[in-house]
Amino acid sequence: MNNPNPGGLALRSARAADVRPIRALVEPYVETRTLVAKPAVSYYETVQEFIVAEDDSRVVGCGALHVMWEDVAEVRTLAVDPGQKGRGLGGRLLETLIVRARDLGVQRVFCLTFEVAFFESYGFREIDGDAVTPDVYVEMLQSYDDGVAEFLGLERVKPNTLGNTRMLLEL
Repeated sequence: MNNPNPGGLALRSARAADVRPIRALVEPYVETRTLVAKPAVSYYETVQEFIVAEDDSRVVGCGALHVMWEDVAEVRTLAVDPGQKGRGLGGRLLETLIVRARDLGVQRVFCLTFEVAFFESYGFREIDGDAVTPDVYVEMLQSYDDGVAEFLGLERVKPNTLGNTRMLLEL
């Protein structure tokens, strides 16, 4: 996945060497509590889920798609360098992750966000309550992943997600 465009930006799958620049890109969002802090090892363990946007070999955007169940995946860690805002890069990253979700055969894409209007513009809608059947809910409870806990609306993650909106896109 190498998508160059006339503006010099290219989207591609992340590599292990991108983890440090991804973490640097995400850090300001963590500091403002827009994104949840994760240890470095979490980024390395999930690097294959990430795409990055490069501008002259510098990572200026990122996003990840994490499959949570056979029919649902989550958009995670969608971030753009502040100097790149307003160029449509966040939308390009999100659209690429949605295509990836379709390619993987999931029917729904979840996100937990403060950027409600942005995600609504791509068809996401706010959800309340359980988004899966009771039997799937019980299975998903076995996950140690905080993103799954956020999707399920579990109390143990509420302090870290105050003010965020749970949203879902039906593909």
